[in-house]
Formats: sequence, C-alpha cells, structure tokens
Amino acid sequence: MVTIEALQDEIYLGTNQSYRCDRPINLYKTSACTGLVTQTDIGHVLHILEVAKNHNAIRVCICKDDYLGWVAASHVSDLSPVSDRYQAPLLSALEIQQRLPQVIAFAEAAMAVPNEYLWGGATAPNYDCSGLMQAAFMSAGIQLPRDSYQQEDFTQRIDLADLQIGDLIFFGTPARTTHVALHLGEGRYIHSSGSSMGRNGIGIDSVTDLSDPISAGYYALLRCFGRVVMSYQPTGRCG
Repeated sequence: MVTIEALQDEIYLGTNQSYRCDRPINLYKTSACTGLVTQTDIGHVLHILEVAKNHNAIRVCICKDDYLGWVAASHVSDLSPVSDRYQAPLLSALEIQQRLPQVIAFAEAAMAVPNEYLWGGATAPNYDCSGLMQAAFMSAGIQLPRDSYQQEDFTQRIDLADLQIGDLIFFGTPARTTHVALHLGEGRYIHSSGSSMGRNGIGIDSVTDLSDPISAGYYALLRCFGRVVMSYQPTGRCG
C-alpha cells in the first residue's frame, strides 16, 4: 500500500514518483485542501512533487495536462505506482476530426443526466466549462489543456464563417477568456454554464439565434473561435 512516508522517501531519493488514480480525486489550491481547482479521473496519472510538512496533503502534477494542485492525504490509498514514463497521444488534425462525433456524443450524454455547474469540476456529473471540454475530448483520446484561456491559446484561430462542428467557442472579457463551449453546428453550442448566466449546468445555446436571454448574454461576451488540430503534449515538468 502507498503511504505518505513512502512518497516522501521517493521524493528525497529521486526515484519513481508517478501514480495512477484508482478513483476520481479532487485537487485543491492549498495544502489545507481548500479551493477546488480540478479533478482527476480513474486511470489518470499523477506525478508526486511534494509532501506537506504536516503530512495532510501531497502536491501533484497531472501528467496529461501539467496541472498542479494539492491532494488530501486520505487519497494516497487510491493511488497505484506506474513504472513507465507517461506518454501523451500523438494525433493528426485528420484523426482529431474523425473523432469529433465521439466528443460531441460525450457532451450530449453528460447533459442528459442530472448535473450542476461546479467550479473546478472535471469529472461526471458536475463540470465547469473547460472541465467539460477537456473530458469530452479526452473521451475520444484527445488531450486539451485544463483552463478555458489555455484552451483558447492551444487552438487554431478561425472566423465565424469557417466555424465547423466540433470547434470551440470562447467567451470572456477583452483581456482574457473565461468561458468555453463546443460547437454543434448551425451556431448552436453545448457548454456547462453557471447560475449567474441563467442556467446551472450543461445546456445548449446559440451564437446566431439570440432570442433566448442566455444566448444573448453569452453573445455579449463572445471573444473568438478555435479549432483543435492536435492533442496536447505535456511540457515534461511532471518528471
């Protein structure tokens, strides 16, 4: 069984520090495990970076997207060591395009079950906007960065006239993207939306039909459109 003491020894010795999640796990902003920042799912690989001084948490990096956070020490028993170095999938733009129906099917299936918007949510049933995008693409073996502004930077910029099914739509302020959605065709998009915009959970809105107040509210925040043309390759900071 994995223990905090064993993890601390591995960090000190510089030996294997990569572990597979055997159940979904929350990652937090602080070592006190406050402020949910993201979640990992079964099978995701973590790299252990640090053990908190009071042994109540471990700082980790998610290998698939380089995301950092703290995991409660109680989840150490939910980790299994992996011996091989993490390898991200390499996909061509054509391969990604062929997998987009699976991405859309995942998002629509997620909408079909009871759900709520959850800041930091990246596993079923409750997602935030970028967590839903990441999980939907991951279901088809396509990796995205975690946050909406990172996803905007990662995609190939396109114009509204060139928008295709499976492209991403970004919303926010002139300074930064704060929200992301998945285009379904004919201007319709699926996304996880917070209650402040009139819905609490996954729904479908439009950038062309603004008769609905939620669609109109998001249209006022529209920034740009992006196409996923590659699968995210981690930087290697996870070891």
